[in-house]
Amino acid sequence: MAEKSTELISGGIIKKDPAKLRLTSNLQGYDNLRKTFKWSDADKLVEWFPGGKINAAYNVVDRHAKGPNANKIALIYDDGEGNAQKVTFKQLYEQTNRFANLMKKLGIKRQDRVFFFLQRSPELYAGFLGAIKYGAIASPMFPAFGPDAIKDRLLDSGAVCLVTDSDLKKRFYEVKSLLPELKHTIIVGKDVAPDELSWEKEMASASDKFETVPMDPEEFMYLLYTSGSTGKPKGVVHAHKGIVQAHLTAKWVLDIHEEDVYWCGADLGWVTGVVYGVLGPWSNGVTQIGLGGRFDPDRWYKTIQNYKVSIWYTAPTAVRMLMAKGDDTPKKYDLSSLRALYCVGEPLNPEGVRWAQEVFDNKPFHDTWWQTETGSILITNFPGMDIKPGSMGKPQPGIEAAIVDETGKVLEQGEEGSLAIRPGWPSMMRQIWKNPAKYNEYFRNGWYYTGDTAQVDKDGYFWYVGRADDVIKTSGERVGPFEVESALIEHEAVAEAGVIGKPDDLRGNIIKAFIVLTPGHTESDALKADIQKHVKSRLAGHAYPREIEVVIDLPKTRSGKIMRRLLRARELGLPIGDISTLDD
Repeated sequence: MAEKSTELISGGIIKKDPAKLRLTSNLQGYDNLRKTFKWSDADKLVEWFPGGKINAAYNVVDRHAKGPNANKIALIYDDGEGNAQKVTFKQLYEQTNRFANLMKKLGIKRQDRVFFFLQRSPELYAGFLGAIKYGAIASPMFPAFGPDAIKDRLLDSGAVCLVTDSDLKKRFYEVKSLLPELKHTIIVGKDVAPDELSWEKEMASASDKFETVPMDPEEFMYLLYTSGSTGKPKGVVHAHKGIVQAHLTAKWVLDIHEEDVYWCGADLGWVTGVVYGVLGPWSNGVTQIGLGGRFDPDRWYKTIQNYKVSIWYTAPTAVRMLMAKGDDTPKKYDLSSLRALYCVGEPLNPEGVRWAQEVFDNKPFHDTWWQTETGSILITNFPGMDIKPGSMGKPQPGIEAAIVDETGKVLEQGEEGSLAIRPGWPSMMRQIWKNPAKYNEYFRNGWYYTGDTAQVDKDGYFWYVGRADDVIKTSGERVGPFEVESALIEHEAVAEAGVIGKPDDLRGNIIKAFIVLTPGHTESDALKADIQKHVKSRLAGHAYPREIEVVIDLPKTRSGKIMRRLLRARELGLPIGDISTLDD
């Protein structure tokens, strides 16, 4: 019988045998690269214009369209109803050129803000990249945004152009009168008013010839807004130089090879959808899947089967939802094309890593850590490296990460503190739009403070503890909510869990858990007691939820992060702050 496994769980570690991987990993000699790598080495992987100029869109589209990959399929877009559309790099090049020429016709200026309020679609990809090659600052928004979220972003950024569609524009028009700087509205679809522009008509009449604009590496490429715990969302700005790291991490972390078919499930309104749903993968010339519609396990598995997806990048929330659906569903599909699985959005519980081992023929999920502000993956479980389930992995070459205290002092191995990165990596955010004071808050004592708390073990693996303001101190002991959530969802009755600290006169705080039950389980005192006993046995006598509340669902961002601050606010009657990225 042929050997089935390339990875085997050994104790708490998933051991890898690099010689047995289906393809040789692009990253070789990690330890040596950590010592010798320079970012100038990565600069050579992308194409530059004379005089040290660059354009991210040229690297993503043009260089493939002008080379041997011209007729290679860049995008297979499935609308979710089974209607598939294939777009080659040459066709994508022509469409992005048409949109750039439309920008020119409208008098859009270099570095003007152009926003996209669209469902995932070929038009969204073409418009986003066309704006970048023209030299504008592109900004996609989640299609589930309501009028206030739309207004906040367009107003703060001073956007001059919006591309939306016949359905979504209704929400935009509720706030259009409050946006004096917005000059142009482009509509995808049939319902086009006299003062609007038709995407179809304008693109059909625009030339498909355009010379991509050479940009200074520090000129801005895209802008994404992220929610904080209070106040309005903040605009995180990224520069064209970021394509260097997007390319390198897609190559080294996601391990993209020429023959792969790649699927990233993230919407472009989320940074993952931009960096690893557009920039990095296409810079590496891979065929990508774009899937429309809502989450549906059968359709997801069918997508992998029908398009022979080999690399899959998804979110822990999706993994938990697939787990809750059960192990029998994936057995109905041929998922043998998969060779590498990745996760992002929040830490992936060990249970999710092990579940993938069982269900996807010994292919574990590789957790990846990064943020909107970091612009690309910084700490990760590499494909050729052993996995410690539940860990963030190790820093990519070129990244200096450490656990530090508030003075910037590096803490000892095993100590808990602030996760910090030495500034200066290519994809680092360049500013918070119109808010230099907020930007400067991130940088102290020679470090970028991520706002996450973590620790590092003797082997150099980083372990996430929680957000700096999420750590629970109960009975004098510090407890990370992620730790408790991981233990909770290992119980068969728990599909999802969110944990907060609740003030208590005796203990300072007690741990309260909000849980979603798996199908077939009913709320009862006996079940709650059993869950508490399970967590106690997994963690410690003090680290279990003294209160458990069963809920229908948990508040999450569209990237899949459980919004613990919202759970805390509702529990304690506090202001809920900005919720524009709350999933609907």
